[in-house]
Amino acid sequence: MSNIVDALYQTKYNPFKYGNFLASFYLELANVKNNILLSQLVIPLCSHHLFKPKIENAVFGEKRRSTIWTIFKDRVQLYDLQERLVKFETLTEQSFQYCLINDWLEIEPKKLEVVVRNDCEINFKTERSAANLGKLFSNLSVIEIYSFLGVKPQ
Repeated sequence: MSNIVDALYQTKYNPFKYGNFLASFYLELANVKNNILLSQLVIPLCSHHLFKPKIENAVFGEKRRSTIWTIFKDRVQLYDLQERLVKFETLTEQSFQYCLINDWLEIEPKKLEVVVRNDCEINFKTERSAANLGKLFSNLSVIEIYSFLGVKPQ
């Protein structure tokens, strides 16, 4: 029975699938220093049954614009986020390695920043929830994001 559960978990939480989420997130993320620290938030938030639809339906127009304050306004729903960060740590690392191997992302170690490779064609499936999360987090500091969400980086 344990093997079946493990197989189902591996199918649902596949690093090859979630590599697209990380690449989509960093494609849209702008003006955030030390942005490598945000990678551990992408999968837990974009796979969350309550937040995924909200993030996917975020609006980024001139007249109406979603923010982290409008998407995550019900702070009670964030109660298990710290636990999810720990739970998805290995999956995030594996997905990140998959992105690096495929040359979708590269790390600038001196700046602690992740950037999408300019010379690569976008040959990954853009995930709307992750791309919108990148837009939501743009122009905010890592400290602002973590303190608003009420979690600590791992």
